[in-house]
Amino acid sequence: MTTGRTLTPARLLLIARPALWVNTLGVAVTGLWLTGTLWTFSAWWLTLLAYLTLPFNLLIYGLNDLADHAEDAANPRKGGVQGAQLLVAERRPLLGWITALNGPFLVALALLLPSAALGVLLLAGALFAAYSVPPARLKARPFLDGLSNVAYALPLAVPALALGHTPNANALGALMAYSVGKHAFDAIQDLDVARLAGVRTVATRLGVRGAVQYAGAWFVLAGALLLPLSVVSAAAVWLVAGGLALRLLQTPDVPTARRLYPASIISPWLIGAASGVQLVYHLARGHALFP
Repeated sequence: MTTGRTLTPARLLLIARPALWVNTLGVAVTGLWLTGTLWTFSAWWLTLLAYLTLPFNLLIYGLNDLADHAEDAANPRKGGVQGAQLLVAERRPLLGWITALNGPFLVALALLLPSAALGVLLLAGALFAAYSVPPARLKARPFLDGLSNVAYALPLAVPALALGHTPNANALGALMAYSVGKHAFDAIQDLDVARLAGVRTVATRLGVRGAVQYAGAWFVLAGALLLPLSVVSAAAVWLVAGGLALRLLQTPDVPTARRLYPASIISPWLIGAASGVQLVYHLARGHALFP
């Protein structure tokens, strides 16, 4: 698959975790929908969407895998679609690929986007880097680990800012709250591995039950922020994300969290599908979903 000097395209794709691209690409597409420019092709948003696929996700997860290579080697769920186990010979080439794929896109976006939109995009990238990479390494700082995941919501604001609009505060806040809650929920499955590695996370600090309750509170807030905008979207967050939290509360242990993780991976797709159907309906009727 790999050599000491190269990484194959298939390997790079695996490291970038395509199943999770909905968290970046899908968020930006929603932002385009909300501005009414999804079907108005332009260089800036085509470049933005292309960037939020492999390049940006390789930045997020490649840096994470580089920083966590020792911990991941002992993690039974790593080594496949849930995250790579990097070989020693892959680490330097991976850093080169992250730079090579992100650099040209960022230069192009700097030329195409106004400063506010570019600044938000750069902030998202900086938060993801700070999550994984020392000295900040927010992943190992309980509560800051999840709060830094508001970065997943920031692409929603980029299209509005690119067009000189004000991003919808409720929609942005809801996605931020959901991202913090989902991080806490997903961190539970690695609680034992994190403790063995001496990594402090929101899950190791609160324990399984406490972390589920913490995640659930953020899911409740996310739905509440969406409720004035879309009952369907709020209900989707409460039913899907809240339902997973309630299921884990019934059996609050790490093995159950690991069994629920595949459902957690597809949960953004389910929530997005429910919201997207309503969004398309409203756009077809000639008005926006989020006024």
